Amino acid sequence: MTGKNFAATGQLLGTVVAVQANFYRVQLEPEHGEQESRGAEEQLDLNASLLLCTRRTRLKKIGQQVMVGDRVVVEEPDWAGGRGAIAEVLPRQSELDRPAIANVNQILLVFAVADPPLEPYQLSRFLIKAESTDLDVLLCLNKSDLISPTEQQQVSDRILAWGYQPIFISVKDGINTEQAARYLSNKITVIAGPSGVGKSSLINTLIDSAKLRVGEVSGKLARGRHTTRHIELFELPKGGLLADTPGFNQPDMDCLPEELIHYFPEARKRLAVASCRFSDCLHRDEPECAVRGDWERYEHYLEFLDAAIAHQTQLHEQADPESTMKLKSKSKGKGQSQYEPKLESKKYRRISRKTQLQDLQELYRDEE
Repeated sequence: MTGKNFAATGQLLGTVVAVQANFYRVQLEPEHGEQESRGAEEQLDLNASLLLCTRRTRLKKIGQQVMVGDRVVVEEPDWAGGRGAIAEVLPRQSELDRPAIANVNQILLVFAVADPPLEPYQLSRFLIKAESTDLDVLLCLNKSDLISPTEQQQVSDRILAWGYQPIFISVKDGINTEQAARYLSNKITVIAGPSGVGKSSLINTLIDSAKLRVGEVSGKLARGRHTTRHIELFELPKGGLLADTPGFNQPDMDCLPEELIHYFPEARKRLAVASCRFSDCLHRDEPECAVRGDWERYEHYLEFLDAAIAHQTQLHEQADPESTMKLKSKSKGKGQSQYEPKLESKKYRRISRKTQLQDLQELYRDEE
């Protein structure tokens, strides 16, 4: 019985698989050895292993957030009603803020090679964001049935030069989906990528019980319609959890400018055998730079660097409202921006009539 699946400490443990308002769906962990002892025909009923839990008031008072992916201790289970209460959140091994999910082992990036067409700049942006998490990155290229073997080899050679070994799959024709599933076994994986590339279809293929809504690709924009609305973990048949996240087209470039270069595998390879003249080199116009050169994504790096600098400048201006410079983006020219002097707010601000009257009153009092 599920209610007897206690750990050796006597605590009922589980993983938060979804958050709904102030309630948390918790997937309970089976008792040690139970998974091995039961055969395929005796698999635990999924509904019986799920509890809809609240958070103890004590956790709220100390500001303890409960995230999808958290391993938690559950108290006072009501097996008939399928309810419980989260009493403790166990230490996290990793934590992502966007999407907000804990204990992730790897990121699965899914892109399409056609319909919508593969956009190198967009793919590069997703890869940089994934690299910034310090998690393993797995790249799957879907809809491989729509391109020829020669085109597939060209794409493969290009991505290999970037430092990644892509897996070409076709959810429609069932090509290499089992190979992709092997990389997900016994891990918590976040699946990400732009809309319309087949993320929901892939999850439905890997997990029969998911039944996610699948959207069509917009003919006007050659992009998929957004179909995923919230973060949820799905249990994989051979162990592990897969997190579907709301689709987004352009991940934020919120890393530090000096860290950005280390998120490019091809640049890391160059820095492993040589070093720049200046320790604070941003690899643009500095002399004796070990990174600047004829590698394909160098132009991507320069554009991402401008975005990272702009982000840090914005944060600085928010922290220091009296900053004398501001970063102004040009309306024409992708990623181009320049610094301009910022008017002193107090010096050029018109004095209000109320302040003028108060000053006059003070003047009259002084004369009396």
